[in-house]
Amino acid sequence: MPSLTAIASDQLSAEINAMGAELYALRDAEGQDLQWDGDSAFWTGRAPILFPIVGMLEGGRYRLDGRTYAMPKHGFARRKPFTVIDADSASAVFRLVADAETLAIYPFAFELDLRFAIAGARLDITATVRNRGETPMPASFGFHPALRWPLPYGRPRDAHRILFPEDEPAPIRRITGEGVVKPESFPTPVRGRDLVLRDDLFVDDAVIFDRLQGQTLRYGAPDGPQLEVSFPNTPYLGVWTKPGAPYICIEPWHGIADPAGYDGDFRQKPGVFEVAPGAEAKIGMSIAVVG
Repeated sequence: MPSLTAIASDQLSAEINAMGAELYALRDAEGQDLQWDGDSAFWTGRAPILFPIVGMLEGGRYRLDGRTYAMPKHGFARRKPFTVIDADSASAVFRLVADAETLAIYPFAFELDLRFAIAGARLDITATVRNRGETPMPASFGFHPALRWPLPYGRPRDAHRILFPEDEPAPIRRITGEGVVKPESFPTPVRGRDLVLRDDLFVDDAVIFDRLQGQTLRYGAPDGPQLEVSFPNTPYLGVWTKPGAPYICIEPWHGIADPAGYDGDFRQKPGVFEVAPGAEAKIGMSIAVVG
């Protein structure tokens, strides 16, 4: 059984699984599920944490300071148990620290905290990546929450869309069958501010935005309650589902899969940030019920 920590306000409640510090459930004031339940018929994930990479590596390996390391898709944090270091009725902090297993594939003395906090109808999630070592530490980080599609408000699945705060005309990126980023860009499926969600958008996996104008969006049917998702300090956004599945993943990333054919050092990879010795980097997102 999962080890769950519950937090709540009078308008929102959540449960977080210590395995992977994964958001396990998110419910509105009426107790209706806003998040995917991990049904294995489609996908067992719910909201995995992506660290220290996002997506796939070319050939499953990366090069760092003259050495080569293997790393699984999306890194290892989602498969590691976190420790609850602080919790009250409305917030909880989970921590993962480097161990022998992680050092063998990612040679840095990192400390990763995930803080979940509810206020009113809003859930804030803040990741803090610390470098406890003596050399600069390159990393990527991503959120991967799967939200119900349709939401539990009686509107049909084909009425759901993502609405951006301003027009988003820039081309998008796609990935290859091997999970790395194609070199070319593709015309955006966004029309003005509106991305109508359709299964055929995801036949070729995720829709990846790398030149968004804004860092917030609304998801849902236009005439019903919606979810507002904010991601103030992530330069990439992935949107993904398995065609026909009853969830949509809205994924703020500070990092991206390898460009196809990439053979450079991990420190120079697009989307990688670096944390100085003794320093930390914070990356956050929020989900709020609106309307």
